[in-house]
Amino acid sequence: MPHDRLKAALRKHVEDIEATGNPKSRERVIREVSPPRDGKGPRLLLDGEGDRPFLRMNANNYLGLSTNAQMIAAEEEAVRAFGVGPGAVRFISGTMGPHTELERRLAAFHNREAAMIFSSAYMAILGSLVPLVTKETAVISDALNHNCIINAIRLANPSEKRIYAHNDLSALEEHLQSVRGKCRRALIVTDGVFSMRGDFAPLPEVMALAEKYDHEFEETVFVFVDDSHGAGAFGRTGRGTEEVTGSSRSDVLVATLGKAFGVNGGYVAGPQALVDYLRETAANYIYSNPITPGEAAAAIKAVEIVDSSEGIEMLAHLSAMTARFENGLASMGLETIAGPHPVTPLMVRNTPRTKVLVESLYSQGVLSTGLSYPVVPQGDESIRFQISAEHTPTDIDEALAAVKTAVAQN
Repeated sequence: MPHDRLKAALRKHVEDIEATGNPKSRERVIREVSPPRDGKGPRLLLDGEGDRPFLRMNANNYLGLSTNAQMIAAEEEAVRAFGVGPGAVRFISGTMGPHTELERRLAAFHNREAAMIFSSAYMAILGSLVPLVTKETAVISDALNHNCIINAIRLANPSEKRIYAHNDLSALEEHLQSVRGKCRRALIVTDGVFSMRGDFAPLPEVMALAEKYDHEFEETVFVFVDDSHGAGAFGRTGRGTEEVTGSSRSDVLVATLGKAFGVNGGYVAGPQALVDYLRETAANYIYSNPITPGEAAAAIKAVEIVDSSEGIEMLAHLSAMTARFENGLASMGLETIAGPHPVTPLMVRNTPRTKVLVESLYSQGVLSTGLSYPVVPQGDESIRFQISAEHTPTDIDEALAAVKTAVAQN
């Protein structure tokens, strides 16, 4: 059967995306990572760019652990012991020692009773949020929550879905008041750190509202936090948004191994009853292979590093480099969203200029991420920079010089 009409429709859809100036499929291919030298952190070599080195200012590798020698050694040792893949989903024959040990370490790191790993944080969100939503559940979600939360709520199809203005506690309370008496269960869901802005949720106040209205719902009000950009990268000891805000423990904590911990995969941490329930109901966990045993072993080593004096030193350096970059932008009179998290947006508020500035930075050997609608709301167009503990003062100053040149020329 010919598919010309379908192919034409698909091509038209791609062309429409490209016309917005925000395509995702033009991926740059990293050919090599050059090690640190001469007071500079690692540099990337890209396909089609010869030997021109690039400074990466757009990665989630907040502690630089993806190339850590200890983690590479741990992964290699596990690969020799267990092979390169799990071979099956976990309930059949895919669970290996590194998987269960990693879950134990993650639960202890976050001071929870239990944890379980997924193939990615996106899958962890889908796999945990959807089973927790019944036909008598209200879901109340921050307007700037990550795409994975938005899609999970759509799949969950709750009885009541409410969106509150970003970090607006009054709006959150109004929604709690409006759904009481209509649902047996209420779920407040928020990012810990908001990935496009680097700001974070006021978790103590969110937890207080949940407690205030808990008695209004037969099956409680509980708080679900995705702290993928916080866990391992935020706070003096890397415990994330809860540590920074002084919050009590959220009821459900989801995070990733693919950002600060430098590996791959996602996880959920919480009460033992929650994890037991999800192991029986989370389809993304039950019917998908876990991360490889090598990845799990590397992640165990990452948690050990973060939970040590070495990790605290990395986090302190990350904080210092973040402040150096933010202060540099401020000294140029540029608009940003200041804060302690290593995500630092340069607010441009114009899609064409955002694209031009990113291209100018690229021409100067600096990799950054332009964010335009619909990734961010119209008027919030920005360039997202992400600081890493592998950055040196020389790196930060090089990036600031490139920003200054780009802004002056455009």
